[in-house]
Amino acid sequence: MEQKYTSFSEFYPYYLSEHANSTCRLLHFIGSWLVLFLIGYAVMTSQFALFWFIPAIGYGFAWVGHFFYEHNKPATFQYPFYSLMGDWVMFKDILIGRVSLNN
Repeated sequence: MEQKYTSFSEFYPYYLSEHANSTCRLLHFIGSWLVLFLIGYAVMTSQFALFWFIPAIGYGFAWVGHFFYEHNKPATFQYPFYSLMGDWVMFKDILIGRVSLNN
């Protein structure tokens, strides 16, 4: 039977276990940076229609990592809110060195 998480603190270790492959983590990291860049660019240039590309960029990089490198199903499909939180917590953890981009 599959685990049901009742808090993000319970979910995050599972989330990290689903991102064991360094290429998958790197693709998540790149996708997150590009999302931040796109938001900044859209706001600075008042091209708010670019916001429509945020999901394609963010999820596109992440899903390539899962399907071609991690060989698992993204947690987004079962835990959409916790997974989105996990993306940004992992991004922060990579930036501060808590999670490595190397295996």
